[in-house]
Amino acid sequence: MEMRVDFHTHIIPEDIPDFTKRYGGGRWPVLEKTCSCGANIMVSGKVFREVTDQVWSPEKRIEDMDKEGVDLQVLSPIPVTFSYWAEPNAAEEMAHIQNDFIAETVKQYPSRFIGLGTVPLQDVDVSIREMERCMFQLGLKGIEIGTNVNGKNLDDPSFSGFFEMAEKWNVPLFVHPWETLGRERMPRHNFMYTVGMPSETALAAASLINGAVMEKYPTLKVCFAHGGGSFPYILPRLDQGWNVWPHIRKIQKPPSFYAQKFYFDSLNYDPVNLSYLVERFGYEKIVMGSDYPFLLREIPPGKVIDDTLGLTEEQKAAMLGGNALSFLNMNIKEALQK
Repeated sequence: MEMRVDFHTHIIPEDIPDFTKRYGGGRWPVLEKTCSCGANIMVSGKVFREVTDQVWSPEKRIEDMDKEGVDLQVLSPIPVTFSYWAEPNAAEEMAHIQNDFIAETVKQYPSRFIGLGTVPLQDVDVSIREMERCMFQLGLKGIEIGTNVNGKNLDDPSFSGFFEMAEKWNVPLFVHPWETLGRERMPRHNFMYTVGMPSETALAAASLINGAVMEKYPTLKVCFAHGGGSFPYILPRLDQGWNVWPHIRKIQKPPSFYAQKFYFDSLNYDPVNLSYLVERFGYEKIVMGSDYPFLLREIPPGKVIDDTLGLTEEQKAAMLGGNALSFLNMNIKEALQK
């Protein structure tokens, strides 16, 4: 049976507390309603993003899913709420609120939603504690993490314990760009979203490989947002660097070997780009993702897969749903019985 599973969607509680009043500091995201069906996410007193009730209302989401032919959405937090910059216990409280909300939404509509959690990666011990709660108490199916933590790339030795436990517990990780490199050079044209995020994702993927994280934890499950950003297209250059600079190698094989372990969502908008992903990594490693409910999302979800020529119906079905369930250690029967 074919299912359409939108792996890449974001959600936030409608009544998220104002942590600025609770803990001080201006960087906490605050949801300020503008009307019954809209709000602004405010950061440091400025509008970070305008949103609609699609971002907090499961009923509105289901209405859109039915209209656009989506069976299941995988819910993950909005990256601005990661709060890696904050004191760990305060960030853990923010994570608790979001993870509880996502788990409750899944519990309320088990046949329509699957949940991913968030953890305060600035403190690995606290992160492991919250990851354990997400997976074994709340019933979430994975963890969304950012591409860096306060400027530290993901191969920083301080994160080893987190990746070790994620591998041990078979926790799928969804890597989403945030706090993009070079953002001080991108104040105009919304380049942070169109140029910065793909570049940031490429740096995160390359760091996990060249920093030997994927070699050290070979069964770690990792999926990258936005089709991996620019990473798939610079992979030959990473291989060339590995070839010509043997004295700085930390990995036994070229980067392209370890890249075969990665998953990617399909959100690159163009059948030519999707065909390249399939050719380089295999259709089994592509999961459909739309970035619902934001402006850059794909409408309808899965359009780029539907429009890509040369794919078999079996391959399309896998990318539209089966691969996402497999990545999340689920199967269609389990998803239907949730």
